Amino acid sequence: MSRHDDKDEIDQLIAELHASAAPVTPAAGDTGRIERWLRILVDARGSDLLLVPGAPPTLRVENRVRPLAEGPLDGVDVEEAVLPALPPHARRMYRQSLIADGSFRVQGLGRFRINLHHERGRAAAAIRALPTRVPLLSALGLPPSVALLAELRRGLVLVGGPTGSGKTTTLAALVHEINRHEARHVVTIEDPIEYEHGHEGSIVEQVEIGVDASDFPTALRAALRQAPDVLVVGEMRDPETMRIALAAAETGHLVLSTVHTTDAASTVGRISDSFPSERQNTIRQELSMALAAVMTQTLIPRIGGGLAAAVELLIVGYGARQHVRRNALQHLHQEITITRKHGSITLEESLAQLVKSGTIERQDALARAAHVEEMEKLLA
Repeated sequence: MSRHDDKDEIDQLIAELHASAAPVTPAAGDTGRIERWLRILVDARGSDLLLVPGAPPTLRVENRVRPLAEGPLDGVDVEEAVLPALPPHARRMYRQSLIADGSFRVQGLGRFRINLHHERGRAAAAIRALPTRVPLLSALGLPPSVALLAELRRGLVLVGGPTGSGKTTTLAALVHEINRHEARHVVTIEDPIEYEHGHEGSIVEQVEIGVDASDFPTALRAALRQAPDVLVVGEMRDPETMRIALAAAETGHLVLSTVHTTDAASTVGRISDSFPSERQNTIRQELSMALAAVMTQTLIPRIGGGLAAAVELLIVGYGARQHVRRNALQHLHQEITITRKHGSITLEESLAQLVKSGTIERQDALARAAHVEEMEKLLA
């Protein structure tokens, strides 16, 4: 079946779901309208609901945006639909800064992450469906060596990738792996909480920004006083959070976090470049000692539907530490090939494995390879 046929089938499904969903008359303080759209999203197995002025409510399904057969929204429509679904702290934040994040639970349907913001002076929103269960690491289709990250006792592990590439899912699966097989104290700091972890072999505390703490640095400083073995920082957003996370990794904690980057070099560079120029040499020294692993991932359409993750993983050793210290980040790709026996894998090797297993198309692999000549040799 071609991708065009897949698209037609999904669009037909969405149209049928939309036609069968009972229309809702908007009312002040009512979440009925947004719940209707979210039910269609979940039934279509979509990932996101996008509410943008001038366009109809739009779903992201199979990584493609697909509009519902409704008239275009305006900013008032978006605010009236979304504001009642936000928790009180997020509504206050939105009124102060016109940007807010929060989570929303619909009984019998699931939890959703909401980002309400402004574009061209009008309210808009992006709402993501949050899975009801924490995935097993083995179910994500990642290279086997990724499981080594859950066995680390200390150091900083950075998971990079563009928005929507599955970074948070991978992080949650690593925490779940630790929770199932280790007896450790895990503290996660998130904005908002996406995956809810129970207590299995480990004790897992989950701190939500805006609910349990005012910001990431405050939450991270407090967490260090709670005798954690593992710290999970939802995102490295600011230099202060990065500084505290580095210090925690250097003093014997395992710290897991995400960064919006595309490869090992840009991930490391993003951290050091976030600081003033006069501090960057010092930060690189600290980073070279704290780093345990750098992983980046991207999602690619599967043959037959769905998405597959391609991964670049650097298990940090002596050579990589020297490159980080000297700011010679262009050599990290070569370092991945040198440390292959320790679990490192290049993006091209990961893509080639997916092509050879019949998971993704050859042209999709070539389009995403950073080193095309290397990719072609692996596929020859």
